[in-house]
Amino acid sequence: MTVLSERPQPIVLLCATMRWPLSARLAMAFLAHGCKVRGVCPSGHPLHFVSGIESLYPYRSLDSVESLRAAILASNPDLIVPCDDGVVWQLHEIHTKFPEMRPLIERSLGSGDAYPQICSRAAFLQTASELGIRVPTTKTVTSENDLEAWPGDDPEVLKLDGTSGGNGVAIVRSKSDALAAYRRLFRGLGTSTAWKRLLINRDPLALWFWRRRETASVTIQEFIQGRPANAMLACWDGELLGIVTVEVLAARGATGGATVVRLLQNDEIERAARLLAGKLKLSGFHGLDFVIERTTGTAYLIELNPRCTQLGHLRVPGKGDLAGAMSAKLRDEPTPAPKDCFQGDTVAFFPQAFNLNPKSCYLRCGYHDVPWEEPALVIELLRPGWPERQWLSRAYHSFRVPEKVEEEKFGREHDVH
Repeated sequence: MTVLSERPQPIVLLCATMRWPLSARLAMAFLAHGCKVRGVCPSGHPLHFVSGIESLYPYRSLDSVESLRAAILASNPDLIVPCDDGVVWQLHEIHTKFPEMRPLIERSLGSGDAYPQICSRAAFLQTASELGIRVPTTKTVTSENDLEAWPGDDPEVLKLDGTSGGNGVAIVRSKSDALAAYRRLFRGLGTSTAWKRLLINRDPLALWFWRRRETASVTIQEFIQGRPANAMLACWDGELLGIVTVEVLAARGATGGATVVRLLQNDEIERAARLLAGKLKLSGFHGLDFVIERTTGTAYLIELNPRCTQLGHLRVPGKGDLAGAMSAKLRDEPTPAPKDCFQGDTVAFFPQAFNLNPKSCYLRCGYHDVPWEEPALVIELLRPGWPERQWLSRAYHSFRVPEKVEEEKFGREHDVH
């Protein structure tokens, strides 16, 4: 798979269902590197507030797969960039059903032969283990009976396949905890939850996820004591074009997304990235999650995010940004020299870090990653999420207050550089 764009301005299609800022930031980065950017997303999405995007196509709830396919056909992109996991699973479905679209999807995601491993946490970690990458012990749970032989007093992690952003993950410390979490994870796939996500959260994939709930599986994973670390990769047909690695200093709860990170140089993580990119023939953007063990400092790979993460737009000192590396590859040009890189090595993501803890020391001392070039986007990101502004959501939450998420700190104040 070596097809490159013949256009002077490659066309990138960003596909997003979650209203995360990362898609808007990546759009800005691709535009800055001279690409044409188009998008498919639901109403009220942050992509609507980025100037320079040529076209935005609707992500419809009742036939979400067809709306994604229609956007791909209409935009005729050189690269499809999924911005959340649900889009990846739908691209896999389109890959299966529409052979004529396979070359573009494989150019954007990687070899179709690897999709079954990418869809399963257990299968992916088995592949990593066979490559000599350090991973925690992981088993698939098919029923509550699999939890009867609880290993002891050590904590474990239950994870539901097909989830992201900390959703579908539970840290459990006893057999009773594990049974309760297992039931809760599967209860979350029910009809009432699907309608709630559709009507209240305005999730365009709610009904699609509900229809495929029978295929969901749960894994139980050894809990590694330590600090989380993330890496985002830019790949092309198994080649690693670039990598940005960080350790997490603060996050939305123990299992949620990072809000503050620090740049990290880790040869073990980079080796794992190269091995996995080559083995699975990855293309496009992918994220790897690790835990740096507290006592030994060794890195354990815990999962793959088969999509872009919130690191792709960061102009890292000495490296530049991953969007630039991918833009150069689409043109078959050398990766541009880095410029306008942020200073220091600590990044507080906007608006996540501010919303979670406006008194955080990292906002004063670290680099606060605010998209000042797009004032409308800054204002939009500071407002409540678009679904929360709708009357139905306000009525629902007047009776059922959302659970408050606390900041989980993995770093210390003197970690700011």
